[in-house]
Amino acid sequence: MTRRLIGAKSGWGKSRELQRIVEANAPEKDYLLVLDLKDEYRGLVKGGLASHFIAGPRERDWTATDWQALLSANPKTVVARYRIGIEAWREACARMITAARRLAREGNEVVVVVEEAHFVAPQDGKLLDPVKGLATTGRGEGAASMWVSQRLAEVDETVVAQADERLLGGFTSDADLTKVGKSAEYPPEIHNPNAGTQQTEKYPPELLVDGVAIPLRKFSDDDGDTIGSEWIFSDDDGKIERRNTKGTEMQTTHYGKRATEIIDP
Repeated sequence: MTRRLIGAKSGWGKSRELQRIVEANAPEKDYLLVLDLKDEYRGLVKGGLASHFIAGPRERDWTATDWQALLSANPKTVVARYRIGIEAWREACARMITAARRLAREGNEVVVVVEEAHFVAPQDGKLLDPVKGLATTGRGEGAASMWVSQRLAEVDETVVAQADERLLGGFTSDADLTKVGKSAEYPPEIHNPNAGTQQTEKYPPELLVDGVAIPLRKFSDDDGDTIGSEWIFSDDDGKIERRNTKGTEMQTTHYGKRATEIIDP
C-alpha cells in the first residue's frame, strides 16, 4: 500500500470498507493514524486495534511535536474532531501528519488515513504543505496514506493525481464522475449505478459481469440496510478488478453514523 484513493457516494458502504482495510493493516504496521472527522471508527477502538483521542479546543493548538509524543505513546490511534471548526481541524490534521511523517523518516512503517479528505485537502483552498507532502513524497518517506471521500470533485487535484492505487465505488454526481474519469483508465460511467448497461467493448474484461458492462451495484437487505457493494480497484502497475464486498467479514464492529429518515405524511 502506498497512496490509495478511496471514494464512493454516501450510503455505498465506504466507511465500512475502509474500516475493513484498516483492520487488516493495523496489526502489521508500526504506526496507524486515522484522522476521523465524524468519529465513525469507534469500532477499531472497541475492537482493541487502536486508541481513541480527540482534537478539540485544547488540542487545536498542539504542535507537531506534541502529536508525535502522543503517537509514540499510542502507536495506533484514531483522532476524532471535537467541537472545533473545519479550518481548525484542517490545521490540526496538518500537524498530525507532520508528526506521522517524522516517525516514518525514522524507519517506521506508518499508515495515515485521511477520512473526508475533501475537508483536509479541499480543491478550492490552499493545500497545506504537510498534507501536500504526504500526498506526494510520503511514499519515499515510508508513510503510506489512504485518502477517503464521498465527494471526489472537492478533493484537491494533487491528491487524486498522485494516488497510485484507487478503490472507487458508485457515484451519481456528474462532477464526481468527471473526477473519476481523470484518475481511471476506463470510461467512468460504469461507476454510475443509474447509468444502465454500457458499451461492453469500451471496458477491460475484468470489469464485466458475465461478459456485460453493467454499472456497479449496491446490495441491501429487506430493511434497506447496505449489505454489500461493488467497487473497482486499479493501480499504476496495470492491475484492475471489480470487487464485491457482499459477504465479507471483519473482526471489529462498524458504528458509522446513520442518517435520520424523513417520514412521508
